[in-house]
Amino acid sequence: MHIPDGFLDTKTWIGLGGISAVFVGTAVRKANKTITDKHIPLLGVMSAFIFAAQMFNFPVGGGTSGHFMGTTLIAILLGPWASILIMTTVLTIQCLIFQDGGLTALGANIFNMGIVGGFVGYYINAVIQLFIHDKKGIFFGGFTAAWCTIVLASVCCAVELGISGTMPFKIVIPAMAGIHAVIGIGEGLITVATLSLLIRVRPDLLNLQKI
Repeated sequence: MHIPDGFLDTKTWIGLGGISAVFVGTAVRKANKTITDKHIPLLGVMSAFIFAAQMFNFPVGGGTSGHFMGTTLIAILLGPWASILIMTTVLTIQCLIFQDGGLTALGANIFNMGIVGGFVGYYINAVIQLFIHDKKGIFFGGFTAAWCTIVLASVCCAVELGISGTMPFKIVIPAMAGIHAVIGIGEGLITVATLSLLIRVRPDLLNLQKI
């Protein structure tokens, strides 16, 4: 899902870069006000986990790739603003050190995976847990939110490529959404498995104050 350099036209990458910069700046301010000692180690662990998970890429076509995203898991545990911070850190390292995703497209990648993924995942899970309680709500909400976020993020990526004239909408949207609908099942299962483990060994982490 990482967009390389040269795949977005100037207006698109500048616009998305500006939007992402505003969200990242807001996330930093919120973190400075709400972060506690319990958040710090979990932020580090989640960053490492997401970084490792995103090293497994699935080629989609047209120079793009798909992978497990992990944003929903971050949002459930730490909140949507924390997901922006972690995804920004991970994506920046991947871009600068591993050339996974372009520097000019960094803002777009943060927007798709950090902002869209974080907020959509957080609120889908929250709404589901209003109607389904206890462990069933946690698991069903986690799986559904994870699946929806990775598909929606891939569609946002496809729309950006289409707007930029890189690929026709009728080709790039079905290609991206189709492969990520499959990848989303895996991400949902990983999210549920991780939440299940935390419920058994560290249930307190599910009740942390959200950032």
